[in-house]
Amino acid sequence: MAAKVCLITGASSGIGHATALELLRAGHVVYGAARRVGHMAAIDEAGGRALPVDVTEEEHLQRAVRTVLDEQGRIDVLVNNAGAVLHGAVEDTPLPMARDEFEVNLFAPARLVQLVLPHMRRQRSGTIVNVSSVGGEVAFPLGAWYYASKHALEAFSDTLRMETGRFGIDVVVIQPGIIRTGFEAETPRQLREISGHGAYGVMAEAMARAAEAPAGHQSDQASDPGVVATAIRQAIESDRPDTRYVVGWQAEALLNLRRTLSDRDFDAAVTGPLT
Repeated sequence: MAAKVCLITGASSGIGHATALELLRAGHVVYGAARRVGHMAAIDEAGGRALPVDVTEEEHLQRAVRTVLDEQGRIDVLVNNAGAVLHGAVEDTPLPMARDEFEVNLFAPARLVQLVLPHMRRQRSGTIVNVSSVGGEVAFPLGAWYYASKHALEAFSDTLRMETGRFGIDVVVIQPGIIRTGFEAETPRQLREISGHGAYGVMAEAMARAAEAPAGHQSDQASDPGVVATAIRQAIESDRPDTRYVVGWQAEALLNLRRTLSDRDFDAAVTGPLT
């Protein structure tokens, strides 16, 4: 199979970093984009290219796409992986923080899509991979803005798929479950700072303590980011990729539980241990 030219955001750690290395091993041309360029040395060493990119900066996004096109003459794959997480009760969370969450999780991917689509349409080919979460279908307490942003990303992806299929462009959603990364390292601090002292303090403290639990069975069983990277590679190498890939520990179980239980039964199952 011919090598594909790939741009991956959030490539300095976790899923993005693993995906960049997985695609390089498979012989693809990889540009990894992230703010922390120093954390992408392994991508450079493996033959890829690390780009300094803050996905909330328009100039950075334009420069990244322009660099790929100037150096390769085409762009075949966009992996929108960069993301942010925010925990706090709806009543307590300042709206500027909520807007920042949407800026990273929805509007930055949307802008990159706008920048690459003209080139993919001219090629009559391309794959756009949007890394969502089981949180794109499931929601839990004290994380409304994160889950809302991922729900929005999935709806955006569905519409995009219907609009661009006629141009030979595939749109894929990845729905990881619980993955072993540092993505939620700030969760206990956010919970306590935003909602730890008010009406939602009991729930916030229960969730913070659960997140801090040492060597919890969850951390032992959480999937390696490599399982997500493998799914992304399979998607971009497929002639007809699935529209969604559910990967990682508890992903299928959580989605099946949400699809099976009534709203009230699901609410009770989730909130019971937190009250």
